[in-house]
Amino acid sequence: MVHATHICCAVFVAETGMANSAFICQITDNWRFSVVTATQTQADSWRFKMIANRLLEGEVIAYPTEGVWGLGCVPENRQAVDRILTMKRRRWQQGLILVAADLAQCEPYIGPITAVQREMLMQMWPGPITFLVPRSLKVPDWVAGDSDKVALRVSSHPVVAGICARLGQPMVSTSANPSGKPSATTRLKVMQYFQDKVDLIVPGRLGGQSGVSEIRDLVTGETLRASPPQGSV
Repeated sequence: MVHATHICCAVFVAETGMANSAFICQITDNWRFSVVTATQTQADSWRFKMIANRLLEGEVIAYPTEGVWGLGCVPENRQAVDRILTMKRRRWQQGLILVAADLAQCEPYIGPITAVQREMLMQMWPGPITFLVPRSLKVPDWVAGDSDKVALRVSSHPVVAGICARLGQPMVSTSANPSGKPSATTRLKVMQYFQDKVDLIVPGRLGGQSGVSEIRDLVTGETLRASPPQGSV
């Protein structure tokens, strides 16, 4: 008799900051249960897949980035983007940042650039610098705003990169705070700002950077938003 082992679809994960202990219920053909410990890589993979699926269903998430907590959704989903803009009390004309797992994910959103400019992106990414680049026709107006450029960043943060990798494309990344309020640097602050307006708050820690990302114009070289000094609030 062949004894097949089936993996139950329920995965139990104990969250302790960035450290997870994942346990899987295994059901044998005689319906006896056993519990095995999954590796960190497996736990992250399952978690990121779940988050990506929820994003594809149109949900809005809050998640840790390099320096502050962010709000995210699939950029092509106008309803989800509108929810974020409403939560932040932000005008759509101001545009939003897209964050990705690698440069390849950004390519469909980038318009014509020179070889030198592409080399600059390759040198600076992944990292905490957002570049304003010429937008392609793929970029929705509700993401680019009233600009002919779009703000892109390839993140080195493991949670951000992991979500985007499973999503297979960039997602919206804007600081988790209403306009005029300080950026959220804790999960508690996200909850205080938005209560039940966010569909999912992703567990994790900030990446150690102080504040929001620096923004540079790839074409002109101008710094549009400087990074705050390390140690500043």
